[in-house]
Amino acid sequence: MTPADTSIPNLAADIQRSVRAALAEDVGDGDITAQLIPADRTARARVITREDCVFCGRPWVEEVFRQLDPDLDVIWHVEDGQQVAAGSVLFELDGNARSILTGERCALNFVQTLSGTATTAASYAALAAGTEIRILDTRKTIPGLRTAQKYAVLCGGCDNHRIGLFDAFLIKENHIAAAGGIHNAVAQAHQIKPGALVEVEVESIEELEQALDAGADVIMLDEFTDEMTAQALSLAKGRAKIEISGSVNETRLQQLAGLDVDYISSGSLTKHLRAIDLSLRLDSDSTA
Repeated sequence: MTPADTSIPNLAADIQRSVRAALAEDVGDGDITAQLIPADRTARARVITREDCVFCGRPWVEEVFRQLDPDLDVIWHVEDGQQVAAGSVLFELDGNARSILTGERCALNFVQTLSGTATTAASYAALAAGTEIRILDTRKTIPGLRTAQKYAVLCGGCDNHRIGLFDAFLIKENHIAAAGGIHNAVAQAHQIKPGALVEVEVESIEELEQALDAGADVIMLDEFTDEMTAQALSLAKGRAKIEISGSVNETRLQQLAGLDVDYISSGSLTKHLRAIDLSLRLDSDSTA
């Protein structure tokens, strides 16, 4: 998968921006340790994963070294979204030794985080395999890495919920209260941005019926019991799509996978990730 394969807006620009910010906080006004190495020394290095994972982060690695040193070559052995085994070489770097070592941590930080996200997403996607359910992420992402993590979720085989507050309505309890009820909130949403998806989060069957009558496109069932969920599915059939949310972890997902729901969303895809353990090894006989 590449950024061009996704519908995530502004992803290419966000990659440039996030890499620029990451290099600025790490390198500052210069890598003083790299100055120990002769300026003209070249080297070759390998980046290896120490554990099984779904790889993600290629565009960020390329951007790190493009901004640092456009003459440095990145040689790829994997693609984004590829399952790789522990010990696998992910990519190699060939060029100026200072550039390799200066960009190492920045590049690996992106890869370990995004591969961690993609790996988590892959485990969730596997639990829903063979069903029509789409597993969605949320806005519970690392600040500044919204589109990056959304991309990683796609690489892991899950799907994106709305990107931000601008591309779809998600009317929750406080919006309902402030807008004067579900009917008012949905009606105003249709006026503010005609054609935009309107989703309403409900906490009871009564609110579900109100959302259906108001014409919501999607209804999110928040912390519904199994009995309430069955009733909701019966009421909503053919009238709105149903999304289940709230306390959805892998164990709960296994329980929900047999239901005839359209979407299951989980913040765990992006906020409970565990970074993948990576290592860069500079070949000792490649320097000159």
